[in-house]
Amino acid sequence: MGLLRKLFRAQPTPTADGAFSPSPLAIKMGTSPTTDYDGGAYATRYAGKKIRVLMVCTEQRNMPMANGKKFSTGNHPVEMGLPMLHLMNAGFEIDVVTPTGARVAIEEWAMPADDADIQKLFRDFAGAFQNPTSLAEFVANTMTDDTAYAAVFIPGGHGAMLGLPDNADLGKVLRWAQKTGLHTLAICHGPAALLAAKSDAGFLYDGYKMTVFPDAVDKQTPMIGYLPGPMPWWVCERLNALGVETINKKADNSTHVDRRLVTGASPQAANDFGRLAATTLLKRTDANS
Repeated sequence: MGLLRKLFRAQPTPTADGAFSPSPLAIKMGTSPTTDYDGGAYATRYAGKKIRVLMVCTEQRNMPMANGKKFSTGNHPVEMGLPMLHLMNAGFEIDVVTPTGARVAIEEWAMPADDADIQKLFRDFAGAFQNPTSLAEFVANTMTDDTAYAAVFIPGGHGAMLGLPDNADLGKVLRWAQKTGLHTLAICHGPAALLAAKSDAGFLYDGYKMTVFPDAVDKQTPMIGYLPGPMPWWVCERLNALGVETINKKADNSTHVDRRLVTGASPQAANDFGRLAATTLLKRTDANS
């Protein structure tokens, strides 16, 4: 097996800090130098008072796998970037936060190097990604009932499983968002962070339907060297145990809206998810207030 993996370039690539990024084969199969971004044109831009979107990112780079190896991860640049472009083109402004205010971790190996829109976006947000606000600061100073925020956005990447699902401040943000009528947007592994809304009183999203990156696919990807070993835990399994129905079976372009929660299944859904998120926010009752 090891010889075959080496022959087909399916061995994960060691990183300088002792982790592993996906194999050359996995990079070829799972990423692209461009995206399917459709240009993000909207006939009507948002003209209301709730103009801001809070983007909650991970700051942790390396995920310990079940076999002890570490996966070099972070937020996926396409799952982050295409929704950002759609939201901004629809008239919204994006604020970046991480748990402690440390720099945003990004899956650089998934960056679409030939996509001019994504490349410009990441240049424009370089300062915000380097110096984000902390979740604790946001909770202490910005979380009010009379808010300028329309939504909370949690981008995907396996990094969404690190430091967010058990973050008490994120739990407060998610409950505040629901209480004050904000939308919540999460794509791919991003719904893992919704686990922060679990408490003794129950799970905030019990009974919801979501599109999420399937556990079955995560269980297969070590075979091509995408992951250096089995996952430490399974996102859909955890969500299902708390009353969530995950409605997609494939890592495809499916999206879903359930009440004020918008979800997308995978990187393939990033453009459609971004457009759905933007059009959903444009339909808010305060859109022209």
